[in-house]
Amino acid sequence: MADTLKLELVSPERLLLSEQVEMVLVPGTEGVFGVLPQHAPTLSTLKPGFVEVYEAGAVKERFFVTGGFAEVTPQTCTVLVDEAIPQATLTAAYAAERLARAKALLDQAGGEDERKKAAGAIAAAEFMAQISVG
Repeated sequence: MADTLKLELVSPERLLLSEQVEMVLVPGTEGVFGVLPQHAPTLSTLKPGFVEVYEAGAVKERFFVTGGFAEVTPQTCTVLVDEAIPQATLTAAYAAERLARAKALLDQAGGEDERKKAAGAIAAAEFMAQISVG
């Protein structure tokens, strides 16, 4: 078996994934980066995009993340996300509903912090709409 590293995908609510994987692609704010076993220690913020989990040389699972952080060591990749949505959930209808909710949040925002949070939700929902299927 090829070398593996431990991937932990964690949301505020729960541990979403904890397993040995061959490789992980992570949407860092400076660009998407791949993590293989023995990767140099890295800490990165995340932008909206896909965390791709590789097994047997192919993508096994994909999760759309709205933001967060990734910490990489030579043996582990811990991805702490604001939210992770399995690719199968990302339909055009889902993205449209998320965009409508985000715009409603912006309309109701009272302060600068609320407006920034709503603007981030709108950006993530617009990206979801661009990449969604069905």
